[in-house]
Amino acid sequence: MKTVLNLLLLTLFLTFATSCSTEENTEDLQLQDVTIPEAKEIEIEIMELINAYRIDKGLNALSNHDLVKSQAYSHSDYMAEADNISHVNFYTRKSFLVNNAGASVVTENVAFGFTNAQSVVNAWINSNDHRVNMEGNYTNFDVSAEQNDQGKWYFTNIFMKN
Repeated sequence: MKTVLNLLLLTLFLTFATSCSTEENTEDLQLQDVTIPEAKEIEIEIMELINAYRIDKGLNALSNHDLVKSQAYSHSDYMAEADNISHVNFYTRKSFLVNNAGASVVTENVAFGFTNAQSVVNAWINSNDHRVNMEGNYTNFDVSAEQNDQGKWYFTNIFMKN
């Protein structure tokens, strides 16, 4: 009986201890709190190269989108500050775009260390998973490129269909 009680208490403890998600609370990010920076030349070049690639493959060109830009920027800025490439909190960015931009599909590519638009786009094309994202059925996209204190570039490219 004591073992059953201990297992029950352990189960309750684990349920309460793990009930908080590791994801950010998406309700905390309000539309008025987003930052939409001016596009950098390297970001414009990346978007032009991706659209040229898509058109060459017989796919539609994608339109840039301010809310996608805001999410790409916040993530690139985070990666540059952390000096670490990741998809941390992707589901928060996705949820924000679903709730605020009417997205039905959201994917992202990240990269770091490349020094120009062509090199980062080539890396994504040469990576199967990144290429699949680039060739997906989307309507919008945007890119953010941010540098850390040592000048290393971090890139986030988010694709969205609405």
